Amino acid sequence: MNLLAENAASGRPCALATVVRTESPTSAHPGDKAVITADGELHGWIGGSCSDALVRREALVAMSDGLPRLVRIRPDTDTGETRNGGELTVATTCPSGGTLDIFIDPHLPKPLLVVIGESPAARTLIQLGRVVGFRTCGVHPGASIDDFPGADRVLNSLDLGAFAGEKDCWVVVATMGHYDDDGLEAALTLADADVALVASERRSAAVLDTLRDRGMPDEQRARVRAPAGARRAGAQEEIALHALAELVALRHERRTANPVPAPASLAAFAVDPVCAMTVDTKDASHTATHDGETYFFCCSGCREQFATEPARFLRATAG
Repeated sequence: MNLLAENAASGRPCALATVVRTESPTSAHPGDKAVITADGELHGWIGGSCSDALVRREALVAMSDGLPRLVRIRPDTDTGETRNGGELTVATTCPSGGTLDIFIDPHLPKPLLVVIGESPAARTLIQLGRVVGFRTCGVHPGASIDDFPGADRVLNSLDLGAFAGEKDCWVVVATMGHYDDDGLEAALTLADADVALVASERRSAAVLDTLRDRGMPDEQRARVRAPAGARRAGAQEEIALHALAELVALRHERRTANPVPAPASLAAFAVDPVCAMTVDTKDASHTATHDGETYFFCCSGCREQFATEPARFLRATAG
């Protein structure tokens, strides 16, 4: 789908929802698809109101944790949501009475590896980085696309402003004694980037001293991992391999220790206490207040049932 390609090219996350099974009555059919973008908007068709908000909510969660999931919507007299691993079953009293199974597959942007320098180690980092799943960019003053075979992008100056918004960004300075200080200074303009310098301990210390003499604050210089790939290596290709292995391991450690929080936009969704349908609170036309709390409903019928016996439906929700 064009929208998937557009989001991939721009580095924006999205999710693809595909209807994989239905039981009538339902307006969706197996094979129906929709793309959900990071703003929670749904583009396509995966059924009517019974599935729309629920799929949008679960797609946002999938974009957050990076995990696919199967959403099952089925009719039942006992409403509620049940999670079992990557499967969510929603029992609902929705009048449509149909059954839907929808698979949600997150499409997340690849992490970005920016390599500064034209050394053999730099070119090897680009090639290996692409193999292990990075978007890659080679940077060297005056460079052309031919200088970095396989790179997704090449910059011919040290202006890295194009990457200012990147959150999963890793910069390796592999200039090997040529403009190390300028390369590091450029890399550190990216506030969210991890920055590493491929150099010996002695050379790394000298470069950091140069940056200190230029007036760079200690906290900025402390961001530099140096020397990158601390193991001894012989050939430039081995140096690149050690540096990349260290980077990949560190990225996995940080993602495990600091899981991505659920997006704030999830707060825009609520569950109808009567039928268990997911409701987008921004667009909800039917609400009721009970004991100081506002509840949202998919239709006036559910709201009227709740108004008659609120305690009954709240007990069911709590259970």
